[in-house]
Amino acid sequence: MRNRKMIILSIALIVVMLGFGMVIPIFPFYIEEMGAGGLEMGLLVATASLLEFVFGPFWGNLSDRVGRKPILLVGMIGYALSTFLFGIASRVWMLFAARAVSGILSSAVVTTALAYVSDTTSDQDKAGGLGQLSAAMAFGMIFGPALGGLLGGRSISLPFFIASGFSISAFLIILLFLPESLPKSIRHSQISPNTKKVSRWAEIWTVVVGKSGFLFFLLMLYSFALANFEAVFGLYALEKFSLNAVRIGFILTVVAVVSAIGKALLCGPLTRKYGEPAIIKSSLIAGALGYLGLISAVDYLTILFATGFFILSKTLLRPASLALIAKQNHRQQGTLMGISNAFISLGRILGPIWAGFVFDRNVEFPYLSGSIFMLLAFLISLRTLPSHKKPNLDF
Repeated sequence: MRNRKMIILSIALIVVMLGFGMVIPIFPFYIEEMGAGGLEMGLLVATASLLEFVFGPFWGNLSDRVGRKPILLVGMIGYALSTFLFGIASRVWMLFAARAVSGILSSAVVTTALAYVSDTTSDQDKAGGLGQLSAAMAFGMIFGPALGGLLGGRSISLPFFIASGFSISAFLIILLFLPESLPKSIRHSQISPNTKKVSRWAEIWTVVVGKSGFLFFLLMLYSFALANFEAVFGLYALEKFSLNAVRIGFILTVVAVVSAIGKALLCGPLTRKYGEPAIIKSSLIAGALGYLGLISAVDYLTILFATGFFILSKTLLRPASLALIAKQNHRQQGTLMGISNAFISLGRILGPIWAGFVFDRNVEFPYLSGSIFMLLAFLISLRTLPSHKKPNLDF
């Protein structure tokens, strides 16, 4: 039964991410057609990430109270509505309105999907289940851009309407086939007399400053590192190696494939064998070395291998961190996953800003500073995370 639920949820998220990925290659041309430029593009990306940061915890907390399925359905409608609004947009302000709708409503999807997996997996299998979910999203992102490029050749707005249709399909899949993972009895038990007296935001803040605080920081660092890498990689490859668009595109395809396969095949077995703390520490030190590998690359072949190693080093960090967070409080999975996703969004906001700022000083500074950040987190993890396989979660 659990496998059936995971398959249904994975299919729904593949459909959503396929639609999301479709609009990536044509988005810059869409912006340009309306007379906008790089500033507007950056602000559009930041708008969605900022609203996801704000509303992710809210949706997670609400799903603890009303169930996962209704919130997932709201998020799917958000995806469908926002992409449709993009498709009919004729002014720049309409793009910002569509982006705001996406940030507010569709932020419910990933948050609640992560909580759903936590509800339906044992402590031993949590990291594997979360890795499978991440892999499903990655597979959608692999094929989406290629499909979007083909459709965009016919009509620049067509991919947005197709993406909206994909989101409606995912909505129907969840509505008709995905059972609720959080029974009403458990929902009520998650709200103690004390939590009823405080606001949802105060309840969320209590979780942030609690024992999961360092793990939230790790998730932000993971997201920051990935965004830091992605934001300037094209410029880095162009300026340092004079690579053309085809070769850069191939490297980014390798990034997506390595990430998807690593999450799907490695996450579950390795975390069951070694435990989440060991995987987190290994990922952090490997990430620090991976950044140095990117700096040390001398040609196309070495940058290809360095990129693959760097991405593989971070592939397991997010699922392992999420699984350890989920184990710390079995009742508030929605709140925990919502806060986790908020910190991931914060990393996506800060990463590109930092990378662009230091890149203008030296093309290697984004990756050198990234290595330092990862090494610092590794040193902190040695003191913060337990060293044995079955951790005492009161840290």
